[in-house]
Amino acid sequence: MNEIKLPPFLRPGDKIGIIAPASVVKYDDIVPGINIFKNKWGLEVVEGTTLQSAFNQFSASDAVRLADLQQMLDDPDIKAVIAARGGYGCSRIVDGLDFNGFLKSPKWIIGFSDLTVILSRIYQLGYASLHAPMAKSITTEGAEEAAESLRQMLFGEQPAYTFASHSLNRTGSTTAQVVGGNLCLLAHLIGSETEIDTTGKILFIEDINEYLYNLDRMMIQLKRAGKLTNLAGLIVGQFTDMKDNGNPSFGKDTYEIVQEHVAEFSYPVCYNFPVGHVGDNRAMSIGMKASLEVGDHEVNFRFLPQAPDIQI
Repeated sequence: MNEIKLPPFLRPGDKIGIIAPASVVKYDDIVPGINIFKNKWGLEVVEGTTLQSAFNQFSASDAVRLADLQQMLDDPDIKAVIAARGGYGCSRIVDGLDFNGFLKSPKWIIGFSDLTVILSRIYQLGYASLHAPMAKSITTEGAEEAAESLRQMLFGEQPAYTFASHSLNRTGSTTAQVVGGNLCLLAHLIGSETEIDTTGKILFIEDINEYLYNLDRMMIQLKRAGKLTNLAGLIVGQFTDMKDNGNPSFGKDTYEIVQEHVAEFSYPVCYNFPVGHVGDNRAMSIGMKASLEVGDHEVNFRFLPQAPDIQI
């Protein structure tokens, strides 16, 4: 198991950067989120150039998006970098990033969806990151608890999540490192330098706007690559706006597809976890250890206390 370090937790007055490393974002859509960071959390916000630019479907060209993120990584005064939104584009720039500055002054990197590729790279460097609401999504309907979970994680207060069991859950308990993110990205990372080792880990998955047959194909890809074989546990999050072929239909819903591909294993599995492209997208620290208890009536998940590697 990789030893994962934590960047320093935030304190009021710290500087954070906000950038759009993937798709274009409407600046007005992120102003409410910026106000939360400033006015409620007491942080100083440094805005990247990509928040108010556009290049086709991207926030800017690959070179400009890379430079915007690189500047945030290199700046020792920036204590966290939060993506404005996901979309598509991080895979185009991840291999061009230089992490020497990050390693000298580690900081929290926050996002989800397309940011899965960046978070996976941070994990490979030996540091935890946060799969969590972004500047655009932190103020969506139902995001209050998710926003609070991100605040708790950033300021060193490990949150605990408790919710009702799903009928497809497989009971059991485990304590292990947490890895995961967007299922589509995790499947695409296989065979690349940012492929994640899931052995002995609690894996969480989520996705949006996929055909059921493609979900099936991605689960098969993970299984054929050995990513489902030796897990400590599996967390199945929200799969929103999924699509069927019509007539004839695929014949199984989202969770039934996942269940089929992990049926032969014995580790605990929980479904309907509050993580994904929904308002209640709870913060998940990729790399930190957590305990997962899947019971007959409820699921309990909590991160274990861990001190940052660098005290400031």
